[in-house]
Amino acid sequence: MDKILEALVSSSHPLTVKRAIVKKVMEAAEKEVTEEQCQALYHLTTRLILQGEDAFQRQVGLQVQEAYARYHRDEFARFFSKEFVLGLLQQGYGSLDCRDPAILDFLHSSLRLLISCPAVLELAPLLQTEVLRIICERPEPATCAKLATILTDFPQCVPREKAGVLFCQQLVRTFAYFNCPATEERELREYVTQVTRVSVLLQGIWKAEPATLLPSLQEVFAIISSTDPSFEPSIALASLVQHIPLQMITVLIKSLTTDQNVKDASMTQALCRMIDWLSWPLANHVDTWVIALLKGLAAVQKFTILIDVTLLKIEQVVPQIVPLVKSLKNDGLPNSKTFLLQFAELVHCMMYQYSGFPDLYDSILESIKELPKPNEEKIKFFLNQSAWTSQSNSFASGLLKITGKSETGKTGLVNLGNTCYMNSIIQILFMATDFRRHVMSLHLNGSNTLMKKLQLLFAFLAHTQRAAYSPRSFLEGSRPPWFTAGSQQDCSEYLRFLLDRLHEEEKTLSAFQVTSPKPEPATTSAETLNNAASQPVADMPLHPEPVAAKGDGRTLVERMFGGRLSTAIRCLQCHSLSEKEEPFTDLSLAFCPSMSKCHGPNDEHKSSSSVGPCQGAVNGGSESSEGSVKEGAGTRMERPVVEPTLSVPDLVDYFLAPEILENENCYFCERCASLQRAEKVMQVVAAPEYLILTLLRFSYDATCHVRRKILDNVGIPLHMSLPLRQHGISVTSSSSDSPESGENLAKKLKPSQKEDGMTENRTNSETNDSDSEMLSVPYVLSSVVVHSGMSSESGHYYSYGRNVSNTDGYVVHPSSKSLESSSLSESSTASQEEMGCADHKSTDWFLFNDSRVTFTNSESLRNVTGRFPKDTAYVLIYRKQEVSGQPSNPGPVVNGSRLSGEPPLQKELMDAITKDNKLFLQEQELNARARALQATSASCSFRPNGSDDNEPPGSCGPSGGGGGGGFNTISRLVF
Repeated sequence: MDKILEALVSSSHPLTVKRAIVKKVMEAAEKEVTEEQCQALYHLTTRLILQGEDAFQRQVGLQVQEAYARYHRDEFARFFSKEFVLGLLQQGYGSLDCRDPAILDFLHSSLRLLISCPAVLELAPLLQTEVLRIICERPEPATCAKLATILTDFPQCVPREKAGVLFCQQLVRTFAYFNCPATEERELREYVTQVTRVSVLLQGIWKAEPATLLPSLQEVFAIISSTDPSFEPSIALASLVQHIPLQMITVLIKSLTTDQNVKDASMTQALCRMIDWLSWPLANHVDTWVIALLKGLAAVQKFTILIDVTLLKIEQVVPQIVPLVKSLKNDGLPNSKTFLLQFAELVHCMMYQYSGFPDLYDSILESIKELPKPNEEKIKFFLNQSAWTSQSNSFASGLLKITGKSETGKTGLVNLGNTCYMNSIIQILFMATDFRRHVMSLHLNGSNTLMKKLQLLFAFLAHTQRAAYSPRSFLEGSRPPWFTAGSQQDCSEYLRFLLDRLHEEEKTLSAFQVTSPKPEPATTSAETLNNAASQPVADMPLHPEPVAAKGDGRTLVERMFGGRLSTAIRCLQCHSLSEKEEPFTDLSLAFCPSMSKCHGPNDEHKSSSSVGPCQGAVNGGSESSEGSVKEGAGTRMERPVVEPTLSVPDLVDYFLAPEILENENCYFCERCASLQRAEKVMQVVAAPEYLILTLLRFSYDATCHVRRKILDNVGIPLHMSLPLRQHGISVTSSSSDSPESGENLAKKLKPSQKEDGMTENRTNSETNDSDSEMLSVPYVLSSVVVHSGMSSESGHYYSYGRNVSNTDGYVVHPSSKSLESSSLSESSTASQEEMGCADHKSTDWFLFNDSRVTFTNSESLRNVTGRFPKDTAYVLIYRKQEVSGQPSNPGPVVNGSRLSGEPPLQKELMDAITKDNKLFLQEQELNARARALQATSASCSFRPNGSDDNEPPGSCGPSGGGGGGGFNTISRLVF
């Protein structure tokens, strides 16, 4: 049979004929065949498989061998003897070298034919020895991959016990010699597959024989820590890291960093190579180990190693920054924005710490020019906070660093999972000085109201020693029912809900107080909250009088944020007037659809030297003059920041501008009993103490069915005026004969710098009777919430704030002059400055970014969108200023005296804060002692537990978008 088969495969017959005869030969395997015939066939098929001239011969050899081995397994087991296998593995076959991958393929296929035969167990000891020998010879990746496939399918052939430990060590050593000279993608993918197959084999051995794991890892470290300049281990070693149990990180890192036998040079080399591993395509968990090793080295104060690694790797890592920034900008993931902002701060710190690389940094500066740049003081603060240097009294200094608050003296708020929307609102309410003082003066002992929770939160923000306070209790009590926990939300919606809850709660309790009998001596929440509603928050005794005794019955929210808006509609046919008044706590300011057309000619006004507050100074500070030139603004190179064409007063003007109701929006006139053209006029008739303005930046795109963000740069004046119609004055309207009224020109937005014709038209249409109908109410900017991102469902909120009371700005005497608009023109601004309107010091402004609180200035606030286009003002709070001759809202009364400062802290609040401060100090002392015990010397100066915001404004993650302790972890200084 073997002679027939041999003659057939070498003949010139057609393939169809050959295949038919081969099929007959295979069918003959089912019949009885002598041992001599079987052995002859096995020798022939082996030669065809290993030395066949073409694919047909090799295929015939495999098919015939498999057919006869299936029916004559004992004969095949005798053929595939130890001697035969040993000859294959040590001497090869014919012209084939023993290292040829075809030898291992044949060995694998033959073992599969004997998979349930005792012969495999007889061959196992031989194969255990041979695979160890082969691995020690440092075979190529392809050979190792085939060997790994055999051992995975036949685990009984894996070396055991001591030989198993040696096998794993040698296999790790062989990894270090892997090399891939290929440049084609297909070959590279094949190489990665081969490496992965071998690493999976090691993983299986480690699981089956745990005693082999630690020696293997020791071998890995010995390889990567080698300082031999003639040997560079393969990056393929990175594929092993993903199979190391993460539970071993603590033990292994502590062992490595405290081993006195490990020299600094070796550790530096090992860390550098691990950083190189990050480029391996399947380097899972490598970053985790790198960060853990960095922290471990810092814990034992081996800062020299960290500095050396940074200097060695800076030129290799820096070129990857630009592609990384572009990737983060384009991937659209929720956490990308947060990480990108923190990464940009890291890059600025790196460039500050390691200067002298202009060729490396030029492209980086270009890529991050749209992102916030920390000022020099902030960079120094971060670098000193995580300084890689020993401290003379590190235990004490470390304790002070941990217990000390921000240098601003303000307290941040921990982000509890995309809660930056709440944190920003809480901070601006806290910075509303008079509102905060009223809240802190309330006597709410024993109550569990939302106002009590707010009072407690304000008390902690003012007096806690923690750098950041966790507002979990307030979040649970104030979150709207329709808000999904852990998701980004609209901060203006949250603010509106919060104020409404506080208002309704106080109204309910006040009503209960009125209808209930005289209370018992014990103070209840209803009584105390009612007291807050009935008068300007005085420090009352424990038995307050009913509501009717004092005050106007308004709630605290109404007295602080409440205003009234009059809406008048005049029929243009019969001139009948319909008017109604409604309360408001905030004004939602829309953007005019045609605003881009309304502001084109006004650029020339901005070059005037007498720029009003609406525009802001854009050339004054280093922060606004560096890295802030927008694309497309090259025509005016002398202006590094594109100035806003709109201002907040412009949007107020647009909100209050008369509107013609016509076409499908016609008004139903009761006198005419039909739809008629009409003019709608809205006027403020009661100005709030705190004016809340919400810029409606999120518009619905009907084409794409998505909410888009309006990124227009809006000027934020530090001072503005609100037109107020006094009660008793009739509503003015534009004449029905005016040609402009028919075209609804009054509804078009007019910027602060109006053309003369437009201004005259507006004033004529608004003031037809007398110049004394409207009163100008001055306001000064108190706080701003900024939204960073592209949609209301994502991004990050942070806020600017300063302490402003009703007399902190300027005192304005009432003017009979009619208002041209609510904005302050250049002339009005100049007149106010002449009256003594001095801006606050730059350090009076604070930037609240979740856990982080830093000093800032008004220029940074007003230029924020010019420097970073996605960061736009969203919610603004202005404080009404005292007007001579007008009643003002008094501050809280304590013990019969009107307070101009902070009210005294009540005992219940003081006890809660004292208790928490003691607990916090105990926590820090325990942490400091634990760090001191981890090293032979004193502890390092960084925070081993990191900040509360390890997730890198996209959406803010569970730790807070952009918030946290900045660079409080060594992991953030990995370059």
